Formats: sequence, C-alpha cells, structure tokens
Amino acid sequence: MLEPAPRYTGYTAYEYLEAGKDYRAFDYAQQVGRVPAYQGLELTSDQAERTKRLLAEETVISLHEHVQVFPDDMTDLREHIRQGREPTGYEGLARSGLTAVFDNGMDGTCCISSDAGWKYQDVLFDLGVRMADLAHQDFVIKAESLKDIEHAAETGRIAHIFALEAATPIENEIDRLDVLYGFGVRQMGIAYSEANLLGGGLKERGDGGLTYLGDRAVERMNKLGIAIDISHSGDRTGLDVIKKSKVPVFITHAGSRTVWPTNRMKDDETIRACAERGGVIGIEAAPHTTLSKDHPLHSLESVMDHFRFCVDLVGIDHVSFGPDTLFGDHVGLHNSFAANLSLGQAHGGVEFEKVEYVDGLENPAEGFHNIIGWLVKHDYSDDEIRKVIGGNTLRVLKEVWV
Repeated sequence: MLEPAPRYTGYTAYEYLEAGKDYRAFDYAQQVGRVPAYQGLELTSDQAERTKRLLAEETVISLHEHVQVFPDDMTDLREHIRQGREPTGYEGLARSGLTAVFDNGMDGTCCISSDAGWKYQDVLFDLGVRMADLAHQDFVIKAESLKDIEHAAETGRIAHIFALEAATPIENEIDRLDVLYGFGVRQMGIAYSEANLLGGGLKERGDGGLTYLGDRAVERMNKLGIAIDISHSGDRTGLDVIKKSKVPVFITHAGSRTVWPTNRMKDDETIRACAERGGVIGIEAAPHTTLSKDHPLHSLESVMDHFRFCVDLVGIDHVSFGPDTLFGDHVGLHNSFAANLSLGQAHGGVEFEKVEYVDGLENPAEGFHNIIGWLVKHDYSDDEIRKVIGGNTLRVLKEVWV
C-alpha cells in the first residue's frame, strides 16, 4: 500500500458540517488496517519496486467500487443509510494509487424512504449529497469526461465517476436517463439481479431478454454517452444489449462461470460476445463471488484464476478489474441486505466455505497494489499490465463517452 498521496490534506467526509447537529454521527470502520495486510505475494525487492512504480506512474482505473465507509457496528447499518449521508473514504483512497474510480454508490440498498431500495428520489438524494461533499475538497474530483481523468492523472488527484448498478430507478421514464446524466452518472447497468422494465436480471427463473423499453434505454444511453454495464443482467438480456448497443459495453464486475459455476458469473458466450464488439470484462472480488476450484477460500489468488481464464478466452485487450470493494465489513453488508442483493439466487447451487473478508482485495486502498504485485510476480510485461489496469477501459470510454 502506498503512502498517502501528496495532494491529500486529511479531509474527512462532511467535515464542513457539525456532527451531531447537522447529521447523526456514527463510529465508522477503519479505512486502512481494518484487517491484516496481505502476505501472499512475497515479492523480491526488484518486484516490489516495479509494482510501486507502475502503481504510481500508470493510469489506474477501477471499473467498479463502492468507496463509501460503513459503520464499525453493522447493526447501525440501516439507521446510517436512512439518514442519506454516505461518507466517502478519502483517507483510504489517498493510499490506493487509483487515477480514476467508478463509484456505484449503494442504489440497491439506498433505503432512505423504502427498504426495497432503488427509488429514484432516494438515488438522486444520495448522488446530490455525495457531490456536495466532493465539492468541499480538492483531492477526489467529480469526473464526467476523459479530460477529467487526464486532469486527475496530471495533477495527482483521483477522478471519481458516478455509476449505478441498474437502471431500475428510471421505471418507465426514459428521460430520467438524461437527468441522471446531468447529475454526473456516466456508467449504468441495465438490470440488477431482479428483472425490471428494461430486461431480465441474473436471478430470474426465465430471462425474456431486452424489452422494447430496454431498446429505447440502450439507444438513449448511447446518445448521452453513458457506458452500459451488463454484470447483473441475465444471459439473454446481456447478449441483447451487446447486439443493440452501437458502442462497446462493459461487464464491469464479474468472472467466469466456467471457473465458478454460479449465476453471478458470466458464461463464455457472453464474455466472447462482449469482447468481439470491443468491450471489456472487469474481474470481480466481492466476498464469495469469484471463487475457484483451485482456490476455494476467496482471496486474491481465486480472483486471479478468473483473470487468467478470461485472458485466455478473449485476449488481454478485453480484460480489466472491477474489484467491487468498500471500506468496512463487506460480508456483514451482504448478511444485512441478502434479500435486496439476491445473494441466494446469485451465488446458490454451489457449496463453498465462507470467509470474513477477501484476503488481498479487502478494500479500495489495497486492491490495485496487490493486483499489480501479482501481475509483476507472474511476469506480465509493463505493456500488458498497463492495458489491464486502465488502458483497456480508456479505449472503450473513448468510443462510448460522447
């Protein structure tokens, strides 16, 4: 893990307000050092130096994270969420080495007005409050374009890009996509695990594919310049989106169903189709997702088994990383919101041993240091590493963001 970025001044979320008066204060999880540092790499001094150089000098982009900090006591989670003031983990991000991060917020568990989540008014409130906080500091900057990412790289900042895991909040209102774009959303899923008016989710018994409304939504997202994500879409819906979109799409956070056979992973046909149209798959690392038979206890090694398989399947130009991590107890979050997140259907059918955290990819502060270290240890070239930690994503964004 890097030392804090020089530009980081120590700002903490919402420090321009008065805790206890303007909002309810909670005790939050440690952003750095919550769990023991990963010990599995065992790099030589030369490898460690090369890892540090690549992390510091290259454009490093995470395709999918949740950069908020969660309560230390997860029994406070719902009360914390209901106040609608998610804190960004500036301290952890300052040590991440990231140039840009797609932050997917918590729209599925954004339960300000309803325990069901996904409500349009709640998502807008969450986005607006988060933006107000970003505007009060100058290290993590709101990013909406390639120029913003370039500016962050040139000035030692982090480009923060708002994203949503599903278009469920638009209901049947296509123009809400324009509103969300206006708020800064630059990447969006079609459906989460549950079907919506646009198409099928990965948990459903049947997947009817992209609806006519979904066709219109894909067309509008193409026109606006919103990158499309099919990570949580059903197989048929995902293939329909790839075919319908005039530009490449992302699978921002998933893995291979051949490596680990659950609905949450993607089949070879979908991964190939995505790549053939120029798209990229970001390898997932949220707890109990990208397991493998060779590494059934979820860790960096399990995740990289999916990376290797996908590189062999579609080539290194079409693989990246969307670790899907956060600051706090991710397993505890899953336990609290299992129904909202459809974990039973997404991960069911395969026996696995649970872990308390994913060793080596526990949070956004450590993720890419360990990913790059693994790639260095396994003799990937600088050019190959450059592609998978950001270059492939930039190539797609140049086509998608208008």
